Amino acid sequence: MKKLLVIVILLLVAVLMTQTVPDKAAHKAAMMEAVKAYVDEEAENRGFGDNALTKLGKNIVNKTVEVALNSKLQVNNYYLFNTTHISQGGNDRTLSLGILGHVFTFDKKMLREALEKAADEKDEAKNELEAAKVALKDVKRLKREQLKEERRKAKEERRKAKEERRREKEERKAQKNK
Repeated sequence: MKKLLVIVILLLVAVLMTQTVPDKAAHKAAMMEAVKAYVDEEAENRGFGDNALTKLGKNIVNKTVEVALNSKLQVNNYYLFNTTHISQGGNDRTLSLGILGHVFTFDKKMLREALEKAADEKDEAKNELEAAKVALKDVKRLKREQLKEERRKAKEERRKAKEERRREKEERKAQKNK
């Protein structure tokens, strides 16, 4: 009888766990709360006051993280619990664990590393964009120079052809006068 009771209790717990697994929105909300707390703490530690510029910076960071989470956050459902992870540079990083209706996010060190890595990737992308713009300008400049050279050559050929026609005309005139 005890075995049956234990099995029934375990089944009830398993059913309860499967019914209370948090969804992706709950994970995202918990991570955003953790990010907001981290950003507030970092702003305070770095001596930024609570002014409009600081609030704007915090909002920008929060929106950037929210956009990144919307696009890159993936949920692994294990029926009794679930985890979320994000892929960065071929590495999967687990960000949170959801069980019994609660979401547990991981430590601030990991958040700091993820935010710094995201900032580095953003800077890298910005640098790549700038390099692409410079390369595009160079290509356009080279194309303009090539077009200018082609026009100069065509103009030179027309001038030579005109000079040749003038010489031929003078030769015919000289032969006619003889």
